[in-house]
Amino acid sequence: MRTPPRPVRLSLLDRAVIAEGETAAETLREVVSHAKQAEALGFHRYWVAEHHSVPGIAGSVPTVLAAAVAAATDRIRVGTGGVMLPNHRPLVVAEQFGVLESLFEGRIDMGLGRTLGFVPAVRAALGRDLDDGDDFDDLLTELLGYFTGEQRFHPGVHARPGEGLRPEPFVLAVGSGGEYAARHGVGLVIAASKDLAATRAKIDDYRLGFRPSVWRSEPYVLVAQTVAVAATREAAEDLLLPEYWSTALSRTKGEFPPLRPPAEIRAAAKTHRESMYLEQALAGAVYGTADEVAPRLADLVEATGADELLIGTTSYDRKALFDSHRRLAELSGLASH
Repeated sequence: MRTPPRPVRLSLLDRAVIAEGETAAETLREVVSHAKQAEALGFHRYWVAEHHSVPGIAGSVPTVLAAAVAAATDRIRVGTGGVMLPNHRPLVVAEQFGVLESLFEGRIDMGLGRTLGFVPAVRAALGRDLDDGDDFDDLLTELLGYFTGEQRFHPGVHARPGEGLRPEPFVLAVGSGGEYAARHGVGLVIAASKDLAATRAKIDDYRLGFRPSVWRSEPYVLVAQTVAVAATREAAEDLLLPEYWSTALSRTKGEFPPLRPPAEIRAAAKTHRESMYLEQALAGAVYGTADEVAPRLADLVEATGADELLIGTTSYDRKALFDSHRRLAELSGLASH
């Protein structure tokens, strides 16, 4: 008997991960196509992410990709999960989202993260240092101020377009970060950890410290989770293996390669560390048949108090991934809306 989670919105995060043998152009077109499918299934948001100099990822400029997604859809909210604010000047980010909100008014989300480039060479190419993330609060204050007209860091400078517009802002919490979202009165995105009690404690701290603002009158939490639903548990695991294997290789060999087919991954010789990373990743995911996934999602929503779930699953087989999202929509009741 399926046990659907209490009614919450469901949204998707697409990192534009490249499949082996695929070009970046093909990947990006698939992102746009998948967004149209997500809209048809009833998902609430479709977000894209920012990565630099990663061989297996085509999503380097999320605001440009978000524009393509928004232009190809009609109703679904479109945004970033996220723009890494320390990599950019707040004025430029405000102008980019000002253009997006002007073109697609009422549909644009501005997800903002604090992570810089993962390796020194990328940080150097971006003109950033590791400690630039320490200025996130000031960067966020400046960015939001360009929309409200209260920006004081550079008197006389205005975001045009941007000022007076209201793309919906969110802060992505990695370890910490909820305090920034609370202080500025914006939404919070937080990944579900294996220790759900610890995740809930961070969410509770955010809700307790939340200050109502022009952006939100009440706190709002998106919990990010990897989810795969298939006809069998093994088929669902096959959906997850490609990204988890590339992640394991990035941790052991220093580079995230394009996604390989799951059959090749199962047959591949693996070091102890690679096997350990795969096992750890699978242990943190929610996957299986609809009857197996539904109660786990219900438990996740109950344990975290999430207002919305952000599903960030990627895979080598996009047809199977779409089928997973279709099954997820059905068990959550989206498909009937």
